[in-house]
Amino acid sequence: MAGKTDARHVAGIDYTLTRRRVRNINLRVRADGSVAASAAPRVPATLVDAFVASRAGWVRAAQDRAARRARWDAAADAALPDKADALAQMTALCRAYYPQFASTCPGGVFPRIAVRDMHTRWGSCSLKTGTLAFSRRLCVAPRPAQEYVVVHEFCHFAHPDHSPAFWAAVEAVLPDWRRRQQLLR
Repeated sequence: MAGKTDARHVAGIDYTLTRRRVRNINLRVRADGSVAASAAPRVPATLVDAFVASRAGWVRAAQDRAARRARWDAAADAALPDKADALAQMTALCRAYYPQFASTCPGGVFPRIAVRDMHTRWGSCSLKTGTLAFSRRLCVAPRPAQEYVVVHEFCHFAHPDHSPAFWAAVEAVLPDWRRRQQLLR
């Protein structure tokens, strides 16, 4: 239940204060660098201002990280292949790994492959539709990282969670999966 929102300024920081049913004062720096705080209606605005001011260093550091991320994303987006090329690239990679996973794919058939402009995930697996979807950004990642995401998503057909059995299945195909995963960070 969102309530009233006020634009505020303290310690050189512009932020929006939203009143809602929360226990604590919550502070967040969004991906665009804007700052948002939420607090219960009973918390005085001066107390929220003091809280934001006490975390000014953290806010500025988070805004710097958001700006760097935005610049990196813009540069990466400029280097991305178009969707048709990205789909062809990911389909070819999936075909290379499919024989190892054919028995776990829904219906035992090659899954539908999709490429999307995802920004919070590298890939996803839908057991219901038998689809593996990949972020278009994955196409510009190092090849070992791309292979890791493909194997990771194929393993979800057999293990729809991140249980020890899932990670054992990933490791059976890619013993160096941890190093590959690090390439995505």
